[in-house]
Formats: sequence, C-alpha cells, structure tokens
Amino acid sequence: MTMTTKVLPIITAMLMACAMPAAAQNDTTRNVLMNDVVVTGTRNETDIRHLPMTISVVDRQQIEQSHQSSILPVLNTQVPGFFATSRGTLGYGVSTGASGQMSLRGIGGPAQAGLPTTGLLVLIDGHPQYMGLMGHPIADAYQSMLVERVEVVRGPASVLYGSNAMGGVVNIVTRRIQQNGVKTDIDVSAGSYGTFRSEATNQVRHNRFSSTVTASYNRSDGHRPDMGFEQYGGYIKLGYDFSRRWKLWGDVNITHFNATNPGATDQPYIDNDQRITRGMASVMLENHYDRTSGALSLFANWGDHWINDGYQPGGEPLDYRFNSNDQMLGVSWYQSAQFFKGNRITVGFDYFHFGGKAWNQYFDGSRDTQADRKQDEVAAYIDFRQDLLTWLTLDAGVRIDHHSQTGNEVIPQAGLAFRLPAQSELKAMASRGFRNPTIREMYMFPPQNPNLKPESLWNYELSYTGRQLDNRLTYSANLFYINGDNLILRLRNPNGSGMLNQNSGYIENWGAEVAVNYAIDRSWNITANYSWLHMENPVLASPQHKLYGGANFTHGRWKASTGIQYIKGLYTDLDSKHQEDFVLWDLSVNFSVTRWLSVYARGENLLAQRYEIMAGYPMPKATFMGGAHFSF
Repeated sequence: MTMTTKVLPIITAMLMACAMPAAAQNDTTRNVLMNDVVVTGTRNETDIRHLPMTISVVDRQQIEQSHQSSILPVLNTQVPGFFATSRGTLGYGVSTGASGQMSLRGIGGPAQAGLPTTGLLVLIDGHPQYMGLMGHPIADAYQSMLVERVEVVRGPASVLYGSNAMGGVVNIVTRRIQQNGVKTDIDVSAGSYGTFRSEATNQVRHNRFSSTVTASYNRSDGHRPDMGFEQYGGYIKLGYDFSRRWKLWGDVNITHFNATNPGATDQPYIDNDQRITRGMASVMLENHYDRTSGALSLFANWGDHWINDGYQPGGEPLDYRFNSNDQMLGVSWYQSAQFFKGNRITVGFDYFHFGGKAWNQYFDGSRDTQADRKQDEVAAYIDFRQDLLTWLTLDAGVRIDHHSQTGNEVIPQAGLAFRLPAQSELKAMASRGFRNPTIREMYMFPPQNPNLKPESLWNYELSYTGRQLDNRLTYSANLFYINGDNLILRLRNPNGSGMLNQNSGYIENWGAEVAVNYAIDRSWNITANYSWLHMENPVLASPQHKLYGGANFTHGRWKASTGIQYIKGLYTDLDSKHQEDFVLWDLSVNFSVTRWLSVYARGENLLAQRYEIMAGYPMPKATFMGGAHFSF
C-alpha cells in the first residue's frame, strides 16, 4: 500500500469528522475554557484558537483533585494520546526496571525493551529537562507541588524547542501567586502498602514581590517485596516586578529519591537499589508591552546517580556500583512583536551545553570510566503568524539547529486555523520533528555508535473544535498521520559480531482523538476523551485504544469525582507481541469540615483488576488513601 492510498482515507475521515461536532470535544480542559491563553505553542501568550497545533491543558484544580504526588497519572487520564508507564503505587525509578516512560501518539516511548523515553520533551517553564548523558526525562522529578498547570503539545514542537520534541512537549508551568496576601496549604495522606504522601506550600505576594516555597516527603513499601520508594523534594520561586512591563523571577527545585527494583516476577533481583538526586534552577527577565513581549533566561539542571544493578537469586553480588553525574546549561532568548493588526512574529535563540561523567566504582578503589563527554547545541528560529481575514490565521516557522556532533538540521512547520461560525475552529498542521542521538547511544555501553544521525519524522493533522451552550459544552476531534525514518535501533553489526546502534528504523502511525467536556450545572461536570492509534511498527507504552470518562460533583461542603479508564492493545513485550487490556475505576470524595480543613478519601483500581503495564511487573489491585488538607 502506498503512502497516498493510506493518507487519503485518513483525510476523508477528517473531513467527515468536521461535519459531526456533537461527537467530539475541546481538547483543552476547564482552565482553557475560562481563559483561552497558552504559552507553549508559540512562546508568548496566545489565544489557543489562533494556533494550528493541538494543545491540551491540565489546570491546578485538576491536579489538586487527583491527590497524586506526580503529574503523570493526571496526564494519563486527561490528555488524549498520552500514556506513561508505572509499576506500583508510588515512584518510577531509573535504570533497569524503571517506569515513567512516556509517549504521545506512539512517539517518545521506547521502540525496544530497555530503552528510555527520548522522543518526547519535558519542559519546566519552557526550559528542557533531561538527563545530560542518557537524554531522557526523569519521571520522579516532576512533582505536582511545583505545578500551576501543564500544557501538552500533541505533535512535533521542534521549531520552538529543538531536539527531543519530536513527538511533542509536556511543559510544566510553575506556580506563582497573583494577589497580595499570604496563602499556606498543607496536605497529608496515608494508605495501602505503607504509602505516605505529604506536601506543604507557602505563597506570598506583597506589591511587587512574590514567593512560592514548597516541600514534600513521600514514601511507600510497595505492593511487592523489595519495592520500597522514598522521596524528598523542595521548590523555591522568587519574583519581583520592576514595573508593569518588566518582571524578574528565579527558582530552584531539588528532589532526592531512593528506589528499589524487585525485577520482573520471572527474573527477580536482589539489591537493585538507586539513590538519585536531581536539581534545576533558572532565572528569567520578562518584558510585556502592548505590541511586543519576550524573555531572556538562564537555566541549569543536573543530577547525581548511584545505582547498584543487583543480582539474581543464586548469583554473586556485584563488586562495583554505577555512578554518574550530569548537567545541562542553557541560554534562551526570544522576542515577539506585532508590526500591524493581526500579525505576530517571534524570533528566538537557544544554546544548550550538556553532558557528564559515568563510571563503575569498584570496592578495591579502582574506577572504570564509561563516559566523560560534553556536547553543544545552538539554534535560531522564527515563527510567523498572520490573521489574513477575521476567520483565518496562517502560522509558519523554521528552526536552524546545529549540534556539535551531528551537524545542522532545518526544521519547518506550517498550519492554518479557520474560525468558523458557532464558535468552532478547523485547523490543519504539517510539522517536522527531530531528535539528536544521545551520548549514551553514541559512546556508552555496547552497542554504542559515534556515527549515528538524528531521527526525524513528519506529522500531518486536521482538527475541529467547537463550543455550545455558553461554553458549557466543548468538543474536539482530530486525525493525524505520522511518517518517520532514521530511528535508532539495536541491530546486528553488519561489519562484525555483536549488536550496533543503527539508523535503520522507520515509523508510520495514524489515528484519531476526540474529547468532550460538559458543565451540566453548578454541581455536575462530565468529561470524556478517547484516542485510537495504529502503529505499523508497534512500540511499548502506546495503547491502541485509550478511553476515559469522568464526572465531578460539588454541592455545599461535598466534592466527589470518579473516572473509568479503558486500555486496550497495550504492548508490554515486543518479542512475544503480548498485549494487555484492562479497565480501571477510581473514586475520590472530599468533605470540607471547616473553612481551613477538609478531609478526603481516594480509591484506585476499585474493580481489583489484574494487569501489567510493564512485562513482569504486576500492578496492585485495589488501593486506598485517606488524608487531610489544611488551607489558611
């Protein structure tokens, strides 16, 4: 079947979907319904209706209602096409047996077992966050305590954000108090398997000065032996408004966690322990004028990893421990300007310096160096947006990216947004994404290959969004086609024995995503989303079908929320082609005892489903948490 014959049915289906607004929903959540402004798709604050890309937003209220210490479980239910793996009640870990692998539309997650997420970029306030040597995000570093909202671009965003944004971006927008005053929140909960979760936040604003300070402690024994997890975290953000036009802020976040991996049930491990410290810091100077706005920022993220790879029962303990430290330093500048009505041009510059050291430390004092590498990436980009008529917006952009190892890449994108009658929009988008090979892939561990080239893909999509009943009912539908090549795979070395990383893979995915949100009245709100994904070459952590339906109820002192998620066709093992199908039901209830105290209870997997998201790692059956929230 040719590419043309595959694409034509998809385009036809897209056009049919546009004629059925009642079947879909706005792909954003309630935060966007009240304020249609996002920053991730174009750097500057922009009405989402003028952007051709597909963006989902999860707001602070939804994150708090979830009572989760990590943002990933919330994104799993609220963002169509997004999926992240997990292995227990709390904690994701790193290295062998780690979870927290993420994918969007089948891009980002590992194409082979044991490989980390490198095709999906996580940002904090627009700054890239990934391990400097391995090139992947660290799932346990993205705690709910520092999040105001999460904006997810479902599709390539490499024009603005460069490498790793091949499948999309998850941008964590950090918290900042807007009103004068002092606000303190403390949340404490405990439940199944010795799980304990705590978080404290203090926010202050006094005229031009603002601050946010948060701290957390989380732990769990895990539902299997030798599956303990413990985490400490802290976040500080300080801001000062020189004027209405100029603002300065800076922040620091540190998290440390200890995790134990018990191994798969058929291949258990002993003493597979990890001690990980991750940190990030940034400072940003922003300007906001009527016809221009921009920012200059400096940022850094770093990590220190200590890993005991353990041994299987009957084997011998290792006589060494794996150590690594990594860092990423960056400078980012952009300025957006409006030269005439309906026009907006954004130009920007990025510089990233990243790398680190890795070694095996033996008990006799000797050291075996695995890597000691640094690399650089420098880029310039321009994004042009123009309202051609009252009902049409054109968006086009290009990035020129230079990597110190792989050379130059030219990354274009273009799209149209049609604003139709009855508060609806039709959008079309074509964008290229890419990913540079990581230091690990080029220089660490067999089958390393220093001659690797970047991966790349093209994404084409058509979407329709609409609103009815004074914005109480919103809906969206979109269809996409993805074609990529040069994917890095572990294959047999054509010039000798053993394996070698090679640019030999290709990807061809297509699918559909729909979502709906309906505020029935002041008490009831219902939401649902569904994504269907077809993969010519299946990958892990990317279900073929993902359906979620939820309801929220508020009346007087009571709040309740419930949701059911259906997963079908989730590959957990590519060698055996094993797939998992399961249904998860969650329920939480909250009661406000006083103005400053509320208590809550939450149950997950209430149907007590037996299922696996990772091969050999059975998930817990029904679990329960209860807690209290203090606000003053």
